[in-house]
Amino acid sequence: MSDWLRGRRGALALAFGGSAVRYGELADAVAAAALPGGDGLVACPVGTDPVRLIAVVLACLERGRPVLVGGDAADAARISPDLPAGTELTMLTSGSSDPAAAPRAVARTNESWLASAAPLADVAGLVADDRVAVTGPLHVSMHLYAALHALWLGAAVGDDVTRASVVHATPTRFTRIVEGRQVPPSAIVAGAAMSDALRAQAARRGIRVTEYYGAAELSFVAAGRGPSLSPFPGVEVELRPVASGRELWARSPYLALGVIGGGMLRRDDDGFATVGDLAEPVGTDAFRIAGRGDAAITTAGATVLAEAVESRLVGLPGVAAAAVIGEPHELLGERVVAVVELDGTADASTVVAAARASLPAAELPRRWFVQAVPRTVSGKPARGLLRAALASGTLGPEHPSVSDRGVS
Repeated sequence: MSDWLRGRRGALALAFGGSAVRYGELADAVAAAALPGGDGLVACPVGTDPVRLIAVVLACLERGRPVLVGGDAADAARISPDLPAGTELTMLTSGSSDPAAAPRAVARTNESWLASAAPLADVAGLVADDRVAVTGPLHVSMHLYAALHALWLGAAVGDDVTRASVVHATPTRFTRIVEGRQVPPSAIVAGAAMSDALRAQAARRGIRVTEYYGAAELSFVAAGRGPSLSPFPGVEVELRPVASGRELWARSPYLALGVIGGGMLRRDDDGFATVGDLAEPVGTDAFRIAGRGDAAITTAGATVLAEAVESRLVGLPGVAAAAVIGEPHELLGERVVAVVELDGTADASTVVAAARASLPAAELPRRWFVQAVPRTVSGKPARGLLRAALASGTLGPEHPSVSDRGVS
């Protein structure tokens, strides 16, 4: 069987949409999977049935065919000429900072994912007896990896959170899980930083949370059980000074080969790579992710990180979600603009007043919009879409600001 299929033939492997597939049945489906002729990139478009997607991906990896997850045949034809040598797995993704959410392709080897399987099991305490739930579509990198990792363990994986012993989720999705009647004993949370409030709520519900930081281009970089993280096993981390803070660079066997179609991935001659995320050191060999460097806002000579302001806003009563962007301003350089999604327990005026009372002056938004926060497929605020809507005047009605009225 595949390197990823390590369960007993009679053991449950997949449980998506109420259907059950045993390891033996999945291995047979992988062996029987019909792939297009030739040796070109095989497409697994968005919407592919989870069982079929996993079978096709594993069949491609076994037979030495590169596979594109999240794209169709047209995407495969566009991407194929630019694939780095040795590409086995390609994920089509879009970034939160891209105004058009334009897709890019992250190309990697199978081994770059397989090498991290044992370290993740050790870090998160996962075993073959676990029943794993993924909480997002499998064309998203973190969810596909979570499913393959469960199969590597010999565990069962599916989409039923209520029957899971461990869930993989973004903080947004995990918030809904924590608020549910029945919660899993363990969770692996990634995709964005957890708030202290969510972390505390999970502890009250008795959920053992493992947080990790990574990126589609870098895979695993750091992990931990609190606001500060340590390098993931096998990863070397350097925090390099830049104008907006300290940029996180990583060197590991988990890095992608490259990115087709743009993106933030940069490499140096020593094998380190970065996607522009910033981090703050916390003691010895630990750090806290501060946010994406391209989300930094320079206002009145101060550098403000969008993620930091978003975290503060989400901590205010009545705020379910928040996104923060910078808007060009003649006097300030940029001004901070907030889009907040309310949970119905407080109105916008109350939230703005609470922000004025608690946020540092540089971080206080000058303009406020109240609406649902758009997100990328990986669950991050789609700041690029919001910037484009703000620039075009289509973001919606502005809430009257009670921030400093001397600068509008």
